[in-house]
Amino acid sequence: MFKEMTVQTEVRTQLVLIDSEVRGAIQESGIEEGLCVLWVPHTTAALTINENADPDVVRDILHETGKIIPFEDGYHHMEGNSAAHIKSSLFGPSLTLIICGGRPVLGTWQSIYFCEFDGPRRRRLLMKVLEG
Repeated sequence: MFKEMTVQTEVRTQLVLIDSEVRGAIQESGIEEGLCVLWVPHTTAALTINENADPDVVRDILHETGKIIPFEDGYHHMEGNSAAHIKSSLFGPSLTLIICGGRPVLGTWQSIYFCEFDGPRRRRLLMKVLEG
């Protein structure tokens, strides 16, 4: 099953929790055992899995990546969003999740995040759920 989802971001850099959307797509597929491939078709956005129990983790990720890769640093790219391109490359545009019992297999503290590095924007997230 293939599904396209829209993610609306509100600020320039943001991690958007997408657990419920991914679980919903898996449930809609009816697949009990298999894989869920997530893909972001953008060069300034990405995906990651990290902790959802403490919101300070997300804040720290955004804060530290902002220090390591600042928005202004003498970049040559004319659009002024080189930092977003670099962050997207480091985080990556895809995730593959194992499906067991009709749910994604995640650790106790793990959640799935859409990473916005050049917002606010209306973004696409593509999902392919495979049986197997």
